[in-house]
Amino acid sequence: MIINLISSPRNVSTALMYSFAQRADTQVIDEPFYGYYLETIGAEHPDKEEVIASMETDFQSIISDIHDVQEQHDHVFLKNMAHHLYQAEVDFMTEFQNVFFIRHPKELITSFAKVIDHPTMRDIGVKQQAKLFKQLKKSGNHLPLVVDSSQLIKNPEVLLTKLCDELGIGFMPEMLSWQEGGIVEDGVWAKHWYANVHNSIGFKPAPTGKPNLPPHCESLFNDALPYYYELANFSIKV
Repeated sequence: MIINLISSPRNVSTALMYSFAQRADTQVIDEPFYGYYLETIGAEHPDKEEVIASMETDFQSIISDIHDVQEQHDHVFLKNMAHHLYQAEVDFMTEFQNVFFIRHPKELITSFAKVIDHPTMRDIGVKQQAKLFKQLKKSGNHLPLVVDSSQLIKNPEVLLTKLCDELGIGFMPEMLSWQEGGIVEDGVWAKHWYANVHNSIGFKPAPTGKPNLPPHCESLFNDALPYYYELANFSIKV
């Protein structure tokens, strides 16, 4: 099975990838379309050229490489960002088990703006998530699943048990923790984005303070909120 996580950025998607990496039956792949996205869209991200040089950027070759990995493992977990699939057709994903990983836009945008000052709707991927969800719900062989990171953080064991049951693979207790530091599957971009998960040994409780949304991001937040709620209605609850 190919489990295709379609996440918004600045979520706990890396922690979720680390969780699945603890399974002996699963190989994880970190953001396989990142280089393709940077090269095709021209977005400016930290160490852009290094990221592009570190990985395959031809779209069809990336898909072929994913299937090559699948032949060697029971399951493959793809950690994808929705915005990396900005120009992608859904055809290649219809055979996957797609899992949409969402986060409230106020928290997402506040976090993202700490790395990229003026995020756009394309950057945060929320609208793209809603678009892909509708397309895959209509054309995919598996009903897309939706996980809200707030529910995962609230009770990781219960949420992961329900998610694994939906995937038909069974929960493993080792998914709840990992060793501090990175994993070999981390992309070269980890030094810019993965500090929190590298300093963790498991899912951390949500921060207690309210996110301080930058004033210049208010309009983006208001535009993104309806797309978030579209998917939140389908999310697995704990």
